[in-house]
Amino acid sequence: MALVNLLNVLAEATNNNLGLVAIGAGVAILSAGMSSLGEGWIACHAIDAMSRNPENAGKFQSVMILAIALDESCGIYALIVSMLIMFVLGGRA
Repeated sequence: MALVNLLNVLAEATNNNLGLVAIGAGVAILSAGMSSLGEGWIACHAIDAMSRNPENAGKFQSVMILAIALDESCGIYALIVSMLIMFVLGGRA
């Protein structure tokens, strides 16, 4: 409820500017894109670690899966924030 109230206050402050709503949603999606770059970086370095130390590959793989899951959750949160910005603030513009 607090997030919806915050979005309502922001909607009143934008003076019905649809362009600012679109910019805000774009910035949120940009952070989701950075999350996907982070996932690639995690996988790259985990595979590098597995190739250097094959006897601990199972341990590296489990840590890699956990790290990618945490990184993916940040991307999903950014997508949710972007959708809230578009539909809550965009509906008022």
